[in-house]
Amino acid sequence: MPFIPISDDNLLRLIRFQVVTVSLIAVNATVFLIQQLMNDEQVWELWLSYGLIPAVLSGDARLTQDLEMVPAWLTLFTSAFLHDGYWHLGGNMLFLWVFGDNVEDATGHWRFLIFYALCAEAAGLAQTAVDPTSQIPMVGASGAVAGVLGAYMILHPRRRMLILLMRTIPLRLHVALVLVIWIAFQVGAGIWFTSQGETDTAWWAHVGGFVAGMVLILFMRSRGVPLFDRVSESESNE
Repeated sequence: MPFIPISDDNLLRLIRFQVVTVSLIAVNATVFLIQQLMNDEQVWELWLSYGLIPAVLSGDARLTQDLEMVPAWLTLFTSAFLHDGYWHLGGNMLFLWVFGDNVEDATGHWRFLIFYALCAEAAGLAQTAVDPTSQIPMVGASGAVAGVLGAYMILHPRRRMLILLMRTIPLRLHVALVLVIWIAFQVGAGIWFTSQGETDTAWWAHVGGFVAGMVLILFMRSRGVPLFDRVSESESNE
């Protein structure tokens, strides 16, 4: 990851508290803590059962009956609550914490939950489309979180945020620049690693989620919520 987000300068306007964002973080953390109580074999079986396996979703392969806990389509969502290690979980939840509150503010609580689920679905489908025969379980919230980033890009590109570049250098930059760097990194890595063979990171899930978020927010934002940091009608009349 080229940078770590720390904070933005964007206050909530329509909701008092980002209850769905915090709940998603809590559920992801709880599932991860449960994983820590399992041995390696049990964790691997959990990922096979509830992670997204492109070959299973595309019909190219099938799980054994003892591992087939949910329909393949449902793993588009269940996979978003499984994580491979503290850094994987922490990075995804940090991005969700920094960017999720303002997207939830723009959509409202329930629409944000639906929005998040649709971005997770789009991310999984994008990765499956690129590599439909892969039998490696895809786990993590990064595709859904990428959708949150895409929505934030459409809503608040001119806001400024504090990041740590290369995990060490503090910088305050416009959101548009930060997220353009982020998505360019995902596309570049996706092209490179796809040309080299399989990779442990689902780069195209990130790209698919980001694009889905950019499109979905156009229709799922609350009435009167402006795009691109424009001033809303209510504010302009004050």
